[in-house]
Amino acid sequence: MNPFDKRGGLDRRHFLKASVLASLGLATQPLQGLAASLEQQPFANGERELIAYPQKRPLMRITTRPPHLETPFEVFNQGLLTPNDAFFVRYHLANIPTRIDPQTYRLKVLGRVRQPLDLSLQALKALGEPVEWVAVNQCSGNSRGYFEPRVFGAQLGHGSMGNARWTGVPLRRVLEQAGVEDNAVQVTFRGLDQPILPTTPTFTKALDINHALAPEPLIAWSMNGEDLPLLNGYPIRLVVPGYFGTYWTKHLSEIEVIDHEFEGFFMSKAYRVPANDSLSVPPGSELKDSRPITVIPVRSFVTSLSHEQRLPLGQLQALRGIAFDGSGSGIQSVEFSDDNGLTWQPTRLGENLGPYSFREWLADWKPRQRGIVQLQVRARNAQGQTQPTTPIWNPGGYARHSIESLPLHII
Repeated sequence: MNPFDKRGGLDRRHFLKASVLASLGLATQPLQGLAASLEQQPFANGERELIAYPQKRPLMRITTRPPHLETPFEVFNQGLLTPNDAFFVRYHLANIPTRIDPQTYRLKVLGRVRQPLDLSLQALKALGEPVEWVAVNQCSGNSRGYFEPRVFGAQLGHGSMGNARWTGVPLRRVLEQAGVEDNAVQVTFRGLDQPILPTTPTFTKALDINHALAPEPLIAWSMNGEDLPLLNGYPIRLVVPGYFGTYWTKHLSEIEVIDHEFEGFFMSKAYRVPANDSLSVPPGSELKDSRPITVIPVRSFVTSLSHEQRLPLGQLQALRGIAFDGSGSGIQSVEFSDDNGLTWQPTRLGENLGPYSFREWLADWKPRQRGIVQLQVRARNAQGQTQPTTPIWNPGGYARHSIESLPLHII
């Protein structure tokens, strides 16, 4: 059964069955009996309820209002594409849309353009043949719970990310339809989520005009061959392959071309990282020289084993994991180590779904000593960029990409 009625809302039976909110995203208390179980993250105060929201399997609830849901990490071992019902959810403003009528939905394009646009979904889709990108959407604060010393913000594990096949129209096709003026500097994006209080800034993001006119940014209506789930931006969202998810505006409703650098809160104050190559400052220090967070650095994980899993000595293990980065050059190699980085062993790369996608890696491994072994993995992209050995730190808890150590009990 399609959980959406003809106006793009959730039908009552499906809503009452699946929702943990009295009104999607707006109630402050979950309905009774829908917490499936608990998931324990390997850091302080890491216990999370698994909650089933509309169109979602049980996911880890980080916050209720606005809904912030994290994907259980074992999902990433089940395939390179993250299922729609397991894809993480992140909002910034509590007043989120709960019902969207696709027949009346409009995308406005205004500002420094020769022809302002007011596009219906049908008109948007008629602008040309659809294109696809397989790309990772990763929250800027993914893995924040692992920062030491701890930083302010949602204490996230590794599950605020996902990889999907996005289908839509290139952003540049829409901008070309509007006719960008010669003095354009940046393009800003807003969705339907709104602040509750008038003093709260709207969630507006910006891309430089050259990036906005590049082939990659996409206005997507499909995710893994289906309509976007409501909580992932239905009916359209901005997809920016290679960039952190803060730019991937959900329920995209307004695009404005401007002749200056945008200075809104979520560009000039929030989502800032150290203005250096490492994205890091000494732990506990202040952020003085900063820039907006942008490209996802190289990352990799072991997905086939879990934290503190018990394994027999000398028994062959089929290791599997994922690697990705946002440079657009693609993953060139992945290595793993079982001796704290003294030596590294090569892995085999699996299917290549594109330069912005998860890339599978595979290896065979026999544990060589009893006790606790720290299994490490590191990736390198085609530009030669790799992961730092020392964990990075910055006050926002953003862009963690250092080599992860997975503790295992060898018996």
